[in-house]
Amino acid sequence: MSREKLLCVTALGLLLTSSLPLLAQTAACPAQDGLLKSGPPIWDANRDGVYTCDEWKSFADRIFASADRNRDGRLDPSEFATVQKADATLADADFGYFDENQDGKITRKEFVEKPNAFILRFDSNGDCRVTADELRAATAPKGPQGPAERPRDRFH
Repeated sequence: MSREKLLCVTALGLLLTSSLPLLAQTAACPAQDGLLKSGPPIWDANRDGVYTCDEWKSFADRIFASADRNRDGRLDPSEFATVQKADATLADADFGYFDENQDGKITRKEFVEKPNAFILRFDSNGDCRVTADELRAATAPKGPQGPAERPRDRFH
């Protein structure tokens, strides 16, 4: 089995055991979308399979509070390392992305109010809610992506 198929099978297995059985029924492989590579986001507070901006902000606020070790209301780069370890989707987060005024510190507002990449990617109708239907539509195959690969001639 190829590595890509193994990733697809693993991702679908995770989804089948999650609260999103409808998402797992999609023909597309969600593992191919980087924002779903770790499975469904953990910040779905009520576990209804709908990911909202309010749920994200609540989760981000908790992450900020746990990372702000000196309780000064701002994160420095060393405290930000805690943010990157809090959730797989934040592992590659860039300090400068959150530090809007580029003062070397991230305030609670800068962190919590920053738009969530997952919601930006999958919220197709702009209502600040990502539903299973939106995820299915975003990860569904889009049709032929160029010429089909022909089987190789065994003798050449």
